[in-house]
Amino acid sequence: MTANPSALFDLTGRVAVVTGASSGLGRRAAVALAAAGAQVVGVARRQDALDGLQAEIGAACAVVAADVADRDGVYALRDAVSAPFGAPDIVVHAAGVNTREVADDVTAEGWDRTIALNLSAPFFISQALVPAMKAKGWGRIVNFASLQTTRAFPGGIAYGASKAGIGQLTRAMAEAWSRDGITANAIGPGFFPTELTAAVFDDPERAARNAAQTCAGRNGTLADMDGPLLFLCSDASAYVTGQVLMVDGGFTAK
Repeated sequence: MTANPSALFDLTGRVAVVTGASSGLGRRAAVALAAAGAQVVGVARRQDALDGLQAEIGAACAVVAADVADRDGVYALRDAVSAPFGAPDIVVHAAGVNTREVADDVTAEGWDRTIALNLSAPFFISQALVPAMKAKGWGRIVNFASLQTTRAFPGGIAYGASKAGIGQLTRAMAEAWSRDGITANAIGPGFFPTELTAAVFDDPERAARNAAQTCAGRNGTLADMDGPLLFLCSDASAYVTGQVLMVDGGFTAK
């Protein structure tokens, strides 16, 4: 019997936590997961932006204001995101920072903050949430990779190092936890209009050059992320783990 295609993507009864949920791709992820039936806990530092997200989604959304890079706060964060709807089945690591410091000007502070938020936080938060996923025999971890996971960009040495690390972290997570029913994958966005890429999209010529380098001939829209995200967060991807799915309009194919 052929499975019901819509049921494969149905997240009814699932609990998802999304970091970086106050804006950009993180906010879009929270909205998309809720639309697919999940109860969503959005995490970010800005309470006012989180309040706006909660108002948009409604009763299926709770929010937690926290700095996910705070190593000492990981278990308190685990408890906080588990309180509204129960232990999360899905974690989407969308929080990130790009200092855009060129190699000669990289500071220790900028380097450490980038690694802590982009690479360390996804591991330690996942590690704290995995025991509950193991107990259920089902879990989904979705990291955010980047074009810079495999490409070098000017002013991107710290960011690129963190995102290259995400590629290997994703594979290592899959090796560690997939036998327990927990898949670990990453999405690698191309150029999407977010706060993190404002410098790119504020320069029309630069944005046009980026679009021209894709196979699709355009930059991404937030809606382009919905399908890949729901795939990796649902039963549709049950036999997909340890992969980096580039959602970049074919930028990395050229």
